[in-house]
Amino acid sequence: MFKIFIIEDDKQLVRLLQEHLHKFGFETKSVVDFDSIRSEFEQFSPHLVLLDVNLPKFDGYYWCRQIRNISTCPILFISARDGKMDQVMALENGGDDYITKPFDYEIVIAKINSQLRRAYGSYAGSQNERSLSVNGLKLDVERLILSVGDNTVELSHTEAKILDELMKKSERVVSRDRLLEKIWDDQAFVDDNTLNVYITRVRKKLASLQIEDAIETIRGQGYRLMPNWGEAE
Repeated sequence: MFKIFIIEDDKQLVRLLQEHLHKFGFETKSVVDFDSIRSEFEQFSPHLVLLDVNLPKFDGYYWCRQIRNISTCPILFISARDGKMDQVMALENGGDDYITKPFDYEIVIAKINSQLRRAYGSYAGSQNERSLSVNGLKLDVERLILSVGDNTVELSHTEAKILDELMKKSERVVSRDRLLEKIWDDQAFVDDNTLNVYITRVRKKLASLQIEDAIETIRGQGYRLMPNWGEAE
């Protein structure tokens, strides 16, 4: 049974979400103390988080970063804020998807199931026990770790899937459509800017390993990983 942690201060919405989630066999827990979200998360150890942006004291972006320090589980933002920058902020701070209120509960369930399949189900299963290596850069697909020598950085599931595709086709162009197809089931609900945000996040992860300018943008086509780091050495 998958466990869903709901971080939302609208009690009526929490009740309705839990009713729908229970119908589909999910175990749920909603936050009790908004000052102790991280500790409640650790105690419940959920498979996925539904996270509002507007919360008491600290906002959802803050708590997303806190959760990302200890977990790579999928995080879906649910918010009445419908601006593009709000969605970009959610992704930049570690979220995996963004659902605007008011929402259709069937869409919420579909997005939850999509993320769970990607993280733990049939799609994830095909990647188990697999790693890729390109010019000293190693991607551990199962553990969501990117490394060069002794230096490592943790990835989100989506970041790992992007690098997986780019590394498998190193020095070849990977189209934007291919990356969207690889990452999301429900492309119709994905803003085109979302992929730009994730590519930026992947570049930052590479930069933290002292790998700069490795992902080239091929205008009108897609992206290409050029494994030319370390040549100066």
